[in-house]
Amino acid sequence: MDAVTSVSMVTTNPKTSMHSQALLAQVSGLPALPGVYRYFDANGELLYVGKAIHLKRRVSSYFQKDHGGTRIGHMVSKIVRLETTVVRSEAEALLLENNLIKTLNPKYNILFRDDKSYPYLKITNQTYPRMVYYRGAVDKKHSYFGPYPNAWAVKESMQLLQKVFMLRTCEDSVFAHRARPCLLHQIKRCSGPCVPSISGITVESYQQDVQHAEQFLQGETQALLKTLEAQMMACSDRLEFEQAAELRNRMTALSNIMHQQSVETTGSDKDVDILAVKVQGGKACVNLAMVRGGRHLGDRAYFPVHVQDAIGNVTGSTDIEEIGESDSIHQVEVVANSIEVLVLEAFIAQHYLQVPAPSSLITSVQIDKKLMNALIEQSGRQITVIHKPREQRRVWLEMAQNNANIQLLRLLSEEGSQMARTQALVDALELNTDDIEQLRIECFDISHTSGEATQASCVVFQNHKMQSAEYRRYNIDGITGGDDYAAMRQVLMRRYAKVADADQATKKESEETGAEFKSRMPDIVLIDGGKGQISTARTVFEELGLDIGLLVGVEKGEGRKVGLEELVFADGRDKIYLGQYAAAQMLVAQIRDEAHRFAITGMRAKRAKVRVGGSQLEDIAGIGPKRRAKLMQRFGGIRGISVASVEELATVEGVSKELAETIYRALH
Repeated sequence: MDAVTSVSMVTTNPKTSMHSQALLAQVSGLPALPGVYRYFDANGELLYVGKAIHLKRRVSSYFQKDHGGTRIGHMVSKIVRLETTVVRSEAEALLLENNLIKTLNPKYNILFRDDKSYPYLKITNQTYPRMVYYRGAVDKKHSYFGPYPNAWAVKESMQLLQKVFMLRTCEDSVFAHRARPCLLHQIKRCSGPCVPSISGITVESYQQDVQHAEQFLQGETQALLKTLEAQMMACSDRLEFEQAAELRNRMTALSNIMHQQSVETTGSDKDVDILAVKVQGGKACVNLAMVRGGRHLGDRAYFPVHVQDAIGNVTGSTDIEEIGESDSIHQVEVVANSIEVLVLEAFIAQHYLQVPAPSSLITSVQIDKKLMNALIEQSGRQITVIHKPREQRRVWLEMAQNNANIQLLRLLSEEGSQMARTQALVDALELNTDDIEQLRIECFDISHTSGEATQASCVVFQNHKMQSAEYRRYNIDGITGGDDYAAMRQVLMRRYAKVADADQATKKESEETGAEFKSRMPDIVLIDGGKGQISTARTVFEELGLDIGLLVGVEKGEGRKVGLEELVFADGRDKIYLGQYAAAQMLVAQIRDEAHRFAITGMRAKRAKVRVGGSQLEDIAGIGPKRRAKLMQRFGGIRGISVASVEELATVEGVSKELAETIYRALH
C-alpha cells in the first residue's frame, strides 16, 4: 500500500471560532483521491475514522453545513486536527479504515472487540498424529480445522473423533514413555499407538484413521461412509469378521452423529458463516453462527461499543455516498434498516481482517458489494454472500436471528438493572454528573498472606459494567510485611502521581486557551477499608494536589457481616449506610468484591510462584526439571535457594561450580 500522510497540528480558541483557518485551508487542499481521514479533538483524542473515494469531497461535507445539535454536529464542533492517508483504491481504504478502528478505538465509530482468539482443532504432522485443542496463529506444518465459535464446540468434536476414529490426545512426552496402553485405550477411545506391540495398531492403519477423521471434519461424510462400507465388505469377503464388525460400528456411530445434528447441510454448504443483526434501544447484537465441515457448531453473540454515537453520527445528517466512478453524489436518508446494515458491515469489515472468511456468508440484511469485493481482494479467493436464503439456509438464518434477538433482550435487561444501580449510587453520593454512562469508578484492595506476596489490585467500573481490560495489579515491595497502610499508600502513589502531573499541565493549558478543563481522574475512588485506609488515601491525595472528595471507603459493618458495610469519606462527610438490599449498596458490593477477587487471585499466583520457584529457576539455562527438583528438595524452596551461597549450591548433585554461580547471580 502506497500511502501519503498529511498532518496538521492546529489549536483554536472555541470562544472565537469553531474551526481555525489553518484547518479549513487544509480541508480545501485535500486531493481528489481515495483515502482515509481521522479527526482529533483538542486533547489529541481520536474522534472518528472514515474512508472516502474522493477525500476532498467527503471531508469538505462535514465543514460546509450546519449540523445543528445532532451528534454529528457535536463531533464536528470538537474537531481541531485532521490527518489523512491517501491509498490506491477504495478496497485499500476500507481495509485501512477498519484496521485503524480496531487499533485506535475512535469514539464515533462502531467498534467490535474480540474477547479472545477463536479456537481450532489441530492434528499434528507426526508418525502418529495427535489431536489437540489449539488457540493461536496457524501454520502450514500441521492441519487445522475451524475456527470454532467456542471451546465447547472443539472439545465436542474431539470427543466424537475419539469415539469413532480413536485418535490419541496425549502429550508427546507421555506418548513416548508409555509401557502399556492407558485407560482411554481400555474404554475404546484411543487405538493405543503408544504401544503398538500390545494394541496391534500399525502406522498405516493409524494414518488411515487420521485421513478418515480429516474427511469427517471437512464435511465429506457421505464419501467417508462409502469408503468404510467398501472396506467392511472387503474384510467380510476375507472372513475378517472382527475388523468388519469394527468398521460397521464406526459407520453406525457416524450415522448417529449425522442424525443428532439439529441441522444438516446439503450441496456445497460445508463451510458457512450465518450473520444476523438486531438493533434496539441504542444497542446492537450481531449473532455469528458457524457451519464447518457440514456441521453446525453453534454461535457467538457480539455487542459493539459506540453504537449510539456512531448511529447519531450518521442519522444526524444525510450520508454522502459516491456513485461508481462518476463525480456526482446523492444523499440517502438513513432509516432503521440501514442502521442494521451499518452495524453488520462494520462487523464483517473488522471481524474478517484477522479471521479467514469461509466460502459462503449468509446475512440477515443486504450488504454493500464493495465491501465483499475488498474482502475477496484481501483473501485472494471467492466469497459468496447470500441474502434472503431458501430451504435449509433459511432455517439457519432464522435460528441466528432468534438468537440475536434473545441475546440483545438479555443485554438490555441486564444493562437496565445495572443502570438503575449506577443511578442509585449517583443519587446516594449526590454526585454532579451529566452522563452516568461515563461515570468511572476505580476500586483498590490489598491482599497478602501474613505479609507474604503482597499485591494490590485496581478494578474499573464504567459504562455500567466492569472493564476487565483496564484492571491492573501492583506488586508491593519495600514495606514491612502485613502493613496494609503502607501498601495502600504505595499503590495510590503509583496509580495517580502521573495523572496528577498530567492534570496540572492540562489545567494550566486550559486557563491559557480558554478551553474546558477535563480531569483524567475517575469520578469515585473506592478503597476497601475504613478510617485507617481512608486516612492514608487522603494523605496521598493531599500530597498530589488531588480532590479528596473523590475518596470513598467501604468499611465493614457490625459483626463484619456482608451487606452491613458503611461508606466513609475523606472530606469529613458523615459516613452513610445504604441499606442491605439497596441498589447502590449492591453496586458497591459488586465492585468491592471484584477488587478483592482480582487481588487475591494475583496474590495466590505470586505466592505459589515464590514457594515452588516459579519461572525464576526455569529461566536459568542448564536448570531442567530434575536439577530444579533436587535444588528445591535440598533447600526447601526458592527462599532457601536464594539465601544459599555458591558453595552450598554446588553441593547439590548435578550442579557444577559454574552453574552454582549462574544460579546465585540470577537470584540476587
